[in-house]
Amino acid sequence: METVSTNRAFEGVQGVYRHESATCGCPMTFAVYVPPQAKDGPCPVLWYLSGLTCTHANVMEKGEYRKAAAEHGVIIVCPDTSPRGETIANDEAYDLGQGAGFYVDATEAPWAPHFKMYSYVTEELPALIAANFPADMNRQAIFGHSMGGHGALTVALKNPGTYRSVSAFAPITNPIAVPWGQKALAAYLGPDQSAWRAYDATALVEDGSKVPEILVDQGDTDNFLSQQLDPAAFKTACETAGIALTLNMRPGYDHSYYFISTFMADHIAWHAERLTKG
Repeated sequence: METVSTNRAFEGVQGVYRHESATCGCPMTFAVYVPPQAKDGPCPVLWYLSGLTCTHANVMEKGEYRKAAAEHGVIIVCPDTSPRGETIANDEAYDLGQGAGFYVDATEAPWAPHFKMYSYVTEELPALIAANFPADMNRQAIFGHSMGGHGALTVALKNPGTYRSVSAFAPITNPIAVPWGQKALAAYLGPDQSAWRAYDATALVEDGSKVPEILVDQGDTDNFLSQQLDPAAFKTACETAGIALTLNMRPGYDHSYYFISTFMADHIAWHAERLTKG
């Protein structure tokens, strides 16, 4: 693991790191904020999964998470959103290819050799974090934005017991029913839509996957709300399954990091409460 940069922030350390990923078959970069409490022992880990076109840097520079993470003693890990490089498959559109991994393990050409973001964020990167940082891997939580909100929800639902809590900002909750998801899932997983259900939060809940509770914040002026994000089906699925979904519709807020940064501290505090129980 190579250290790209470190900066002191709120008495903790914001670092950026790079390593050769066996899962993705290329170098991968990620950010980790270690709070000051780490000097006294391992801290719980909160994973943040970013949205379309983002890298680790978007939330690191715009998300305003460090003060809250330092207050609550939580490590924040921010992976990239896809494999990258000249030899890695890509697409001219922003919603497919590099920057748009959708947190799935691709099975179709030309994506399959490298686009294994589900395995990367659930297996390889957690092992790297455990080996190199003062992380209590028995206390993990996960959240994300948009495509990353989709990733956080599906990762938590597919791995019950691994994450103590899950939340999202403006998540793609039903990708099999919206253009972003239909395009990406068809490309990465092929035409058989039964395979798509394993990476769709609404479908996973309908098919029996459960977590105790979920927190979602959604801006009501988000220009993607009606066409790409519509959380109605997810809300119905959670109600039917008995999952406690808190869906906060935020008046006047859009899809940007202005929205995310406004409610970031609320989400970190919510996760911290659950990460410190027991």
